Amino acid sequence: MSTLVSRVMENTLAYRVWQAPFAGRKLAPILRCGDIGRARRVLDVGCGPGTNTPRFAHADYVGIDVNAAYIESARRRHARQFVVADVTRYEVPAGERFDFILVNSLLHHLRSDDVLNLLRHLATLLSEDGHVHILDLVLPSQPSLARLLALWDRGDYPRPLGEWRALFGDAFDAILFEPYPLGALWTTLWSMVYFKGRARA
Repeated sequence: MSTLVSRVMENTLAYRVWQAPFAGRKLAPILRCGDIGRARRVLDVGCGPGTNTPRFAHADYVGIDVNAAYIESARRRHARQFVVADVTRYEVPAGERFDFILVNSLLHHLRSDDVLNLLRHLATLLSEDGHVHILDLVLPSQPSLARLLALWDRGDYPRPLGEWRALFGDAFDAILFEPYPLGALWTTLWSMVYFKGRARA
């Protein structure tokens, strides 16, 4: 099942159609904080085909993804800067660091050691006043539709809240750690967590 879903989601149109009903609601915790409107220089990590790009029309924006087809689609649809790269090897001069780094639903695709490496590297890309904003899938502890969907997700590593807290806290000081539901018709389809943090001094 997860292999079939992965193959379908590699198609950029299928990915965009799947994300469309939930993209705005997924960002709700960040929108409540008002940080998107204040962002000056944005790095969108695992940007896919540019799903979140229009939110940052006011800012200097860079989208990065390892999937060349996603990046090609994003470039066709948005006149912004997109890079095909592994973000753990992506470097910028100190004067070009980012005050807003978005990691949206990427980390549950990665093993824990890869998550730690990625987050530690992102901390080096933040400006002194910058923050990382992470949204990701939570594996509920109790049987539920949300737990079943998390296990079916094409990401192999949905984690309970405690594991996410430990991983995020390795590289960042927490400002917000906020679990929230994502669903439709009064039903929670996915359990999510929003983390806002600053690089440790």
